[in-house]
Amino acid sequence: MLVFLDGMPMGRITSHVRHVVMRNDRFDNPDSGALDRSTQRLREARRVIVLTGAGVSAESDVPTFRGPGGLWRRYRSEELATPEAFARDPRLVWEWYAWRRDRIASVAPNAAHRAIAALDRRFPDFLLATQNVDGLHEVAGSRRMVELHGSLWRMRCLRCGAIKDDRRSPLPRLPPQCACGGVLRPDVVWFGEALPEEALKSAFDAAGAADLALVVGTSSLVYPAASIPRLARKAGAFVIEINTEPTPLTPTADVFLRGPATKWLPPLIEEK
Repeated sequence: MLVFLDGMPMGRITSHVRHVVMRNDRFDNPDSGALDRSTQRLREARRVIVLTGAGVSAESDVPTFRGPGGLWRRYRSEELATPEAFARDPRLVWEWYAWRRDRIASVAPNAAHRAIAALDRRFPDFLLATQNVDGLHEVAGSRRMVELHGSLWRMRCLRCGAIKDDRRSPLPRLPPQCACGGVLRPDVVWFGEALPEEALKSAFDAAGAADLALVVGTSSLVYPAASIPRLARKAGAFVIEINTEPTPLTPTADVFLRGPATKWLPPLIEEK
């Protein structure tokens, strides 16, 4: 189940985090020495876990459901991304997902996606845990990966339980139908649903064994994903956070690199 940090309103969390970060000298000037220290720790690492969120894909101009198009301005995600909404009107929910798929189909991975894929190739002991559902990490070449919130490009049958990949855009029929005759739903985690148990266990196991955790473009507000870097930190991992704004993780990260992922990831992995 998706849970926000302690039920605290977003504005209060942001204000509190900024206050803590502003008082912490470690984060005052991330350009001075922090990148070198992070690069050195990455060179020395043997077991690496990476957690990514929407900030990575935002730099590829992945649209949100509130983008131009009119229809989705009248709905909140909480009104569409639920089992109850799908049971009530599967075509409406699929229209929203089809709209998102059509726009993401023309989007390319950015330098941050490619840098993370390079880390996958570099380290024998590596895992990427992503909260993104757009599939751009896979397109960029990441292979050892768990998609904590599912994928827009997979469907699951409500009758037989079959899961299938389908990258067609546009979809020829809404809602899509399984070969067994059942209705297919997007294979994503909706509000009120638990994250996939196997994917979450893999992420927790990797975090507990990692000597370096890289956290990129995530708000660190949504649990249980937000607990992954905290678990790594508790187990002794060096934690590097990259984000455009401070988060609840920032005060406990070893390094906070403030700015877009495309600014920091290529030099961090020393990609020429």
